[in-house]
Amino acid sequence: MTDGFEFTRDGEVARLTFTRPEKMNAITYGMWSAIPDVVARVEADPAIKVLVLTGAGAHFSAGADISEFRDLRSTADAAETYDKAVDGAVAALTASRKPTVAMIKGNCIGGGCQISVACDFRFAAEGSRFGITPSKLGIVYHFDSTRQLISLVGPAHAKYFLLSGELVDARRAREIGLLNDVFPAEELEASTMKFVETLASRSQASVRGMNRIIEKIVAGQEESDAEVHEIRLGALHGEDYAEGVAAFLARRPPKFTYR
Repeated sequence: MTDGFEFTRDGEVARLTFTRPEKMNAITYGMWSAIPDVVARVEADPAIKVLVLTGAGAHFSAGADISEFRDLRSTADAAETYDKAVDGAVAALTASRKPTVAMIKGNCIGGGCQISVACDFRFAAEGSRFGITPSKLGIVYHFDSTRQLISLVGPAHAKYFLLSGELVDARRAREIGLLNDVFPAEELEASTMKFVETLASRSQASVRGMNRIIEKIVAGQEESDAEVHEIRLGALHGEDYAEGVAAFLARRPPKFTYR
């Protein structure tokens, strides 16, 4: 595993933890580059149903490690290479069929917020802070990440983040749709993991199929296509559908087997 990360598993749940607390979990070029491999590892493991991303210590992530910029973004070509690593990380998280959950405390700023927005769900502790700060660095934000941000908070709030670079607290982030929920710091872990357990208990054929369809809609697709048809048809012919209906009629919890 790349320096700056810790990858662990607990049953059906995998966890990727940023482990640079002395740097407020700033994300290095190597970490950006490694995220697609982590997601691929989760996708390939049939026993894993959910990936949780979090940060060690007091913060989720303060963003990209700007101390690398003088060397790794010193020319237009170098900046393009660096941005490809960022784009690859965002694309991998976005395309993951298995749900991804950002569990956030402290600062979630810049690239850290970008990572959280690429996840399917975001839960935060009271006192967390959020911001996206390209306007403080003379950078124009990534297209796909801008689209994802707009899909969550709308264009007016996206402009507030991107043009001002100002930070908002967790309460405000929840109000505008950036977060799914906010909890007292001491309840964040238990509350987030309760939701993760709910995701893992659902039909994975449904979860992964719907995740793909939502991704296509957010990306701008307006009509169904052959892939959507195959996803829905496959679910109807799958074991989870038969089990879900049988369990409902028998008034018992379903025991889904799809992996």
